[in-house]
Amino acid sequence: MPGVGAASLLSLAPLWRDGGARVAAQGAQQGASLLRMSTDIVPEIVLAGGAIVVLLYAVFAPRRWQEAAPVLAFVTVAAAAVFSACMLRGPASLTFSETYARDGAAIWAKLIVLAATAAVVGLSVPWFRTDARQGEYYAMLVFSALGAVLLAGATDLKQFVISTLLSSTTGFVLAAYHRRSSMAAEASIKYYLLGALTNAGMLIGVAYLFGLAGSSTLSGLKQGLPEDNLGVAAGAALVIVALAFKMGAVPVHAWMPDIAQGAPAPVAAFITSAPKVGAFIFLARLVLALPDGLDWRPLIAVLAALTMTLGNLSALWQDDVRRLLGWSAVSQTGYGLLAVLALGRAQLAVPALLFFLLAYVLGNVAAFGVVVELRGRTALAAYGGLARGRGWLAGALTVSFLSFIGVPPLAGFVAKLALFAVAIDAGYTWLAVVAVINTVVSIFYYVRVIAPAYFGESERPAPVLGHWAGLATMAMALAVVVVGLAAQVFLAAFADARLFPM
Repeated sequence: MPGVGAASLLSLAPLWRDGGARVAAQGAQQGASLLRMSTDIVPEIVLAGGAIVVLLYAVFAPRRWQEAAPVLAFVTVAAAAVFSACMLRGPASLTFSETYARDGAAIWAKLIVLAATAAVVGLSVPWFRTDARQGEYYAMLVFSALGAVLLAGATDLKQFVISTLLSSTTGFVLAAYHRRSSMAAEASIKYYLLGALTNAGMLIGVAYLFGLAGSSTLSGLKQGLPEDNLGVAAGAALVIVALAFKMGAVPVHAWMPDIAQGAPAPVAAFITSAPKVGAFIFLARLVLALPDGLDWRPLIAVLAALTMTLGNLSALWQDDVRRLLGWSAVSQTGYGLLAVLALGRAQLAVPALLFFLLAYVLGNVAAFGVVVELRGRTALAAYGGLARGRGWLAGALTVSFLSFIGVPPLAGFVAKLALFAVAIDAGYTWLAVVAVINTVVSIFYYVRVIAPAYFGESERPAPVLGHWAGLATMAMALAVVVVGLAAQVFLAAFADARLFPM
């Protein structure tokens, strides 16, 4: 018997060798596949790793060395931007089992978010210099940027949920970073409560869509969702409302002017800019994945009209410049929805959306940069005579506001022209007319700030905060001009941008 057992074991040896070889080959193949997919998310890996490094540094470094934290954060953001730019040359594809996109829209969105984050790091250096917890702030900022980046590339409902929660939870912390400020506390509470409400609805909507389609990927939704189903409409509406919260659109917009007024000014610049980029891109992906029998365009059209109108009318009577910027951010969201509305009907819908996001983010961060450089001065009277003592700040503010209005040759002019054109091509001429009327209305409240800055009286030049904030502000204002002058170059680059699942 022992001999038979040994013979049997020897006879099985070739099978073990073949099986082991197959397992080893499969393991090597899976490892190579995982490595190949990992190259698709190098910028995200850099952001996550860099944020962890900044956090560990903030925890263990002595207080006198905390000023190195923004340098680490800036290097992280710059490295992620370089890797993202290198990905523009590669082919567009879906990766990680079709849950994440490496397409032109996602890559350009990453670059826009990272540009905003780098500028906000510069704005934050003098603002938080005396804060004992400034190191943790930069870690939160990079994590929040990661959430916006992941949201822009998400092509799966689970990925969308994780990205949204990462962006939201870090945003709640950043908004309340000045713990002793009653205005910051009030703004962050409103931001948190609206976020909790919409995020809970988002989870219900995601469950509906997943259950009806049998898949969580957007490509699976496109193939699996039934036509003319009430559950599909309800689920899609709940997810769209959650995205409306991230963008600051009606009916969950009320947090944006409060955040603009009460949160730390650099945080307000970031929260009103970066998350909006990721939300717009995912909204565009989502509506393209909905079944043809579900007409989502009337809902988006109504949201666009209400958002731009309410934002502009509410900004008319503001005497607080930061609150005015918050309502302006609401109105700009309404304009951006014109590009989403035109998806699938206008060839330039995706380039118009990307160019709008670029123009808006640059102008918005530049405008808040002026507020930061003026040490948070927010009363309209404080801007009187600004051009006499601080002409460069008045110039940056003027460039930002004129870009929001749509004055050539600034970036906002080309953005609005493209948005109006795609809305007309999509058959929504009436909405383009509403947008034009709202643009005319917006002139009045922007001029209420610009005119006193040049023709008002001021006793002495306003003190400025620091060189880093001034440099970041001027860089963003200059970029508004450069992007407007080189609009054809950017539009040509955006024309090749893919947007899955289109």
